Amino acid sequence: VQLVESGGGLVQPGGSLRLSCAASGFAISGYHMRWYRQAPGKGRELVAAITSAGDSTNYPDSVKGRFTISRDNAQNRAYLQMNSLKPEDTAVYYCHAYWSPILHYWGQGTQVTVSS
Repeated sequence: VQLVESGGGLVQPGGSLRLSCAASGFAISGYHMRWYRQAPGKGRELVAAITSAGDSTNYPDSVKGRFTISRDNAQNRAYLQMNSLKPEDTAVYYCHAYWSPILHYWGQGTQVTVSS
């Protein structure tokens, strides 16, 4: 069972990145999918969530209107489109597949750095 994030990197303020989360060893179709981030010296923060059916999404105010989470159950992938990036978005971004408190999986993270 594995979640692998990709698509991180260095981007200038105002730029965009699209993160991808590829699942293997299980089907994400029954899982709520989430993206978290963790900046240096800070706790892990939820930045986007999508239900297993894909019919509802949720974002904190800090990224609302700039980030969009989506999923493709047929491809067994989830995505995070990040637009209008700011230096404060710099963090390691983690994919999370949640079924229950005792059945959930984390990816290894991908670094996003927003800097000029």
